[in-house]
Amino acid sequence: MAPRVGVNLYTWTSVIGVILAGISLGNYVGGRLADRRASRGLLAAMFVLSAAASLSVLLTVQFIGAPGGRLPVIAGVLLAFTAVFLLPAAVLGTISPIVVKLTLTNLDQTGSVVGRLYAAGALGSIVGTFATGFFLISQFGTRAIVLGVAGVLLLVGLLVGWFAGWRGRQLVGGVGLFVGLLGLVWAAGGLQSDCLRETNYFCIQIRPDKVNPQRRHLLLDRLTHSIVDLDDPTKLLYRYEQVYAEVVNALTPPGKTPSALFIGGGGYVFPRYLEAAYPGSRLDVVEIDPAVTAVNYQFLGLSPQTTIVSINEDARRYLNHLPPGTHYDLILGDAFNDVSVPYHLTTREFNEQIAAHLSDDGLFLANIIDGRALNFFRAYVYTLQQTFPYVYAAPTVGTPGEIRRQTFVIVAARQDLAAAMSANPLVETFLTQAELDAILKQAPSILLTDDFVPVDNLLEPLLRETGTQTP
Repeated sequence: MAPRVGVNLYTWTSVIGVILAGISLGNYVGGRLADRRASRGLLAAMFVLSAAASLSVLLTVQFIGAPGGRLPVIAGVLLAFTAVFLLPAAVLGTISPIVVKLTLTNLDQTGSVVGRLYAAGALGSIVGTFATGFFLISQFGTRAIVLGVAGVLLLVGLLVGWFAGWRGRQLVGGVGLFVGLLGLVWAAGGLQSDCLRETNYFCIQIRPDKVNPQRRHLLLDRLTHSIVDLDDPTKLLYRYEQVYAEVVNALTPPGKTPSALFIGGGGYVFPRYLEAAYPGSRLDVVEIDPAVTAVNYQFLGLSPQTTIVSINEDARRYLNHLPPGTHYDLILGDAFNDVSVPYHLTTREFNEQIAAHLSDDGLFLANIIDGRALNFFRAYVYTLQQTFPYVYAAPTVGTPGEIRRQTFVIVAARQDLAAAMSANPLVETFLTQAELDAILKQAPSILLTDDFVPVDNLLEPLLRETGTQTP
């Protein structure tokens, strides 16, 4: 679902809630069925139907577009997940009550029987969760997992049916239902993933540019994260990257080779730019997904001889283990994936970690996205101001608050950069202090901390206005 609706608090809440609702509904229906006609044949039939319902996920997901239109954001996302997952969860939920009924032969053993079955179910859930998150997704991808689960359910159903007396017609009917639905899934393209790589973090896609065939678009879930020019990988095609370059070139002393830490790799566009513009610089990229780094080497022209060092782990974890005396002249944030924002990279505590590893005259640069309401923009800037005495903001498109989707470059420093900015075109790019203060005063200030970081709620007006259409 991530390439269609993104990944944020609303999507996680919706999928968990819908699955629980489906299981609860299935438990109720299964209990009624068990009381009326519990049998191995009924159990076999529910396993076969569960196989078909699970397989239907690969069909229905093909017809789910990005929620938008007149529906509120939460309602749109919830409706999308309900359409895909409620039925499979409900059918699967009917199995447990039937198993309890068939297993329970003595009312005096009700507690132990139900306890054993629920313990077995919980253990299976734990093993399935760990296996899927730690191994299966990165090895096989979600479609193969769903197909495998459906196949196992079918085999269990047929096996139970065999012991229940199923023979030719029932067995053929069960297999025929599954094969017929599988044919529909195949015809709808449900067996083919759009992902070049499906990892524990992203659906990674590479698409050619429609105008220039030598350019490649890197998509992470539903966002075109980077555009790489294979003829000149250092070419900066996004405006926020150009602003990054303008800031670095204007504020880096002549002859200095700055050391830089990049939080998020993406298409490695700006690291490659600094590698070319400032040879000999120390360039460290913290990219949480090793597959993103691998894709850059394999498909996006990152040279094996690059001096860029990649660290594949979470940025907070990296900073936690960084020796206290390690400092960078530049720390650049590019880990926000559209409106899927890693909350722990927006808080005061994270900013303090950044400050602890930034040289006295160093710069922290980050790009963020917000809409007309500017709720997240205000909170992010205000939170930075609690750590850095000087914070500057540049809208890369339009005037703040006047267009529905805006990207900003935020610069934080310990030193006043106003004089340096006024001596070059940066003065025309960045908001004046008065303009920034006016935006911050439009609503009460919200401080983002590790204990309170309502990023998705702050971005809800942007989601509501733009839907979740691919940029």
